[in-house]
Amino acid sequence: MIVLRFYFLALTAILCIDLTAREIYVSPRGDDRNPGTKEQPLASLSGARDLLRQLRAKKNLKEEVRIIVEEGTYWMKEPLILNEFDSGSKDAPVTFMAEEGANPVFLGGIQIGNWEKVTDHLWKTNIKEVKHYGWYFEQLYVNGKRAIRARSPNQGFYFLREVSEIIIDKGEGRIANMAVQKLGLFPNGSSCLAKFTKTDFDDAVFTFYHKWDITRKRISGFHKDSSFIFTLGTGMQPWNQLDGETRYTIENYRAALDTCGEWYLDRSGELFYIPCDGETLENFYVIAPVTDKFIVLEGNPSTGQNVEYIRFVGLRFEVSGYQMPLHGNEAMQAAAPIEAVVMADFARNIEFVNCEIAHTGTNAIWFRKACSGCDVTHCYFHDLGAGGIKIGETQIPSRDEDLTRNIRIDNNIIRSGGYVFPCAVGITIFNASDNIVTHNEIADFCYSGVSVGWVWGYSYSPSKRNRIEFNHIHHLGWGELCDMGGVYCLGEAQGTTVSNNVIHHVYSFDYGGWGLYTDEGSTGVIMENNLVYACKNSGFHQHYGKDNIIRNNIFAANIKGQLQATRVEDHLSFTFTNNIIWLNSGDLLVSAWPQVNIKSDKNCYWDARTHDIRFGKQSFAEWQKAGKDIHSIIADPGFIDPENFDFRLKILSVARKIGFVPFDYSQAGVYGSDEWKSLAKFDKKRELLYDQTIAKLN
Repeated sequence: MIVLRFYFLALTAILCIDLTAREIYVSPRGDDRNPGTKEQPLASLSGARDLLRQLRAKKNLKEEVRIIVEEGTYWMKEPLILNEFDSGSKDAPVTFMAEEGANPVFLGGIQIGNWEKVTDHLWKTNIKEVKHYGWYFEQLYVNGKRAIRARSPNQGFYFLREVSEIIIDKGEGRIANMAVQKLGLFPNGSSCLAKFTKTDFDDAVFTFYHKWDITRKRISGFHKDSSFIFTLGTGMQPWNQLDGETRYTIENYRAALDTCGEWYLDRSGELFYIPCDGETLENFYVIAPVTDKFIVLEGNPSTGQNVEYIRFVGLRFEVSGYQMPLHGNEAMQAAAPIEAVVMADFARNIEFVNCEIAHTGTNAIWFRKACSGCDVTHCYFHDLGAGGIKIGETQIPSRDEDLTRNIRIDNNIIRSGGYVFPCAVGITIFNASDNIVTHNEIADFCYSGVSVGWVWGYSYSPSKRNRIEFNHIHHLGWGELCDMGGVYCLGEAQGTTVSNNVIHHVYSFDYGGWGLYTDEGSTGVIMENNLVYACKNSGFHQHYGKDNIIRNNIFAANIKGQLQATRVEDHLSFTFTNNIIWLNSGDLLVSAWPQVNIKSDKNCYWDARTHDIRFGKQSFAEWQKAGKDIHSIIADPGFIDPENFDFRLKILSVARKIGFVPFDYSQAGVYGSDEWKSLAKFDKKRELLYDQTIAKLN
């Protein structure tokens, strides 16, 4: 395991810890009936919380409290729940922290043992004895890694042949209350269904990948002769239906268990696993989740009392689960309804420092309703079932005071997610304002890196003044979904800045692998000093919006195009100035860029293949004659090695001609110790797999 910790003295200084504060000790050797001293510690975080409540009730305790967690492994059967009665104060916070030099880990699962060989290539155990833990689970972790629930195909996807829908209850909205989808399958996808058992039909999960979303369903029926399956639920979204481009996988049926690293749990309690090279029964460490959350922070809206001034320092939380509801998961952009292993509502001044969250069924942290003044710094979130951090509600709160605001997400590593919900996002800001997302490493998700705003079009949005700055966002998409961006903006967002980020390798299945993306109604966003390269469709794309400012950026070496704009509107869509655009493949301009109302000037354009750069169908002279880019230039900007993504400038004369101000893009990403920055570096094997995956799609 990666050991993440600050030196104790540094933590003391950073957190202003009073060394005379009351201390409560937690240890694997403890007992929750103990007094919580170093000599007689408690056994759990919940036990420490209960003792704190008792002390406050008896002694009106008001000083700072430090709950010190000793080295060891702690098995969690249920989450730590904290409410207004557990709050600290500004001068006397409550801190749950690792002991000096310790690296405690909390596991929300149970170890599964008693494995035996069926053959050298198939092992099994029976978990009937752990049924009291809620034994049926949908994730499994083997030797510290997520195992693969048996699925077909083992790589890639099946495609739908045809789609139709029967509306049962139309309702009054755009989406029918109830409908049946009739989905035609090609032979490669239907052949396995012909051999399904009743258990297979009951438990197999179909995951449909369509545009920017997924839908997860059990099937309601199968017609063998025509190869049609039927799913039941709400109607398809008119704007994002299942269609002939929809891909799907099938998981959780016995015959799909055919590749190393896969597992299958039968309803009888038999659990099967196919071992990989190097795995033996002697070194086989398996954990199944028994809880879906680690921490719940919930204030009391009826009394107006928040849960506040609580800190978590140096703690590690691993292994949580998610179980799909009976009706499945309907399509929802960014997996918006899916909760997190840390949930916060009516919470203020909550801090997570130097913590780790890994191997989850859902998201890491959600500051949801009426949260403010919260910080997440120097944390490591990885192997996530959904996304990293979510901020705000999906609905605009009726009271302004309930709007989540002033959340700071700084210097974190957030990567490798979307394993259950591929449409999840690294960091999502829903309806929330004045938040800061800075110096984070965000990588290895199947959809967008950062999503800001949750209102489509020009109606009111409270998501103002959010800062997305100095982040390193990369290796997104994996060719699985569409309509994604390194930074994805929605709706009115006056005062929002997207600056000094490095964004690269965003690759969609079809359309929509963009670096910077101002989608429906994006308004008042400033994007500057960003480096964007190696994205599939273009470095920048505005679907539609107004009064956005795109300046002093480098857009280079993107694949199909560099710049894209789609909807033509009467108002000024955006200003595009002082940018450097360098290309060696694809087109300079994509879609309706020449027709969109743009103020474009003082830019530098260079095509490494030709001096005759085309602006749509026009030459540069014709483009300027039409009033565009009057003071822009065609010139080699003088990058050191753009073919190998080194975009430092070896000369400044060209940049000066357009008023471009050089920026140090090496400052994007995490900062701190060499150990921390080394941890943030993308794994070379994973990078190679990404490149190989993309190569197969081209």
